[in-house]
Amino acid sequence: MKLRLDLLEHLTAEDIMESALANNSRYKPEPLFSKTGVGYLRPATPEERAQEEARSEALIERLKKRAAESAIRKSKSSRTAKR
Repeated sequence: MKLRLDLLEHLTAEDIMESALANNSRYKPEPLFSKTGVGYLRPATPEERAQEEARSEALIERLKKRAAESAIRKSKSSRTAKR
């Protein structure tokens, strides 16, 4: 997956929450009386990796759409400001 820094400004908190919740089932806490009090993320299965790739591609498409809509709104507002 390519890192698309140009799309970061269109990322929302809901997008981040959706991604975090999708990986939530992989989190395994340590036993109740452990010393560190932390858990770990178990390795993903091939099916989970395929699902993650599909979610990533869908997110990129949503962000591209938001970027295009934002560009349209900016161009409309700049045209009205010039008048």
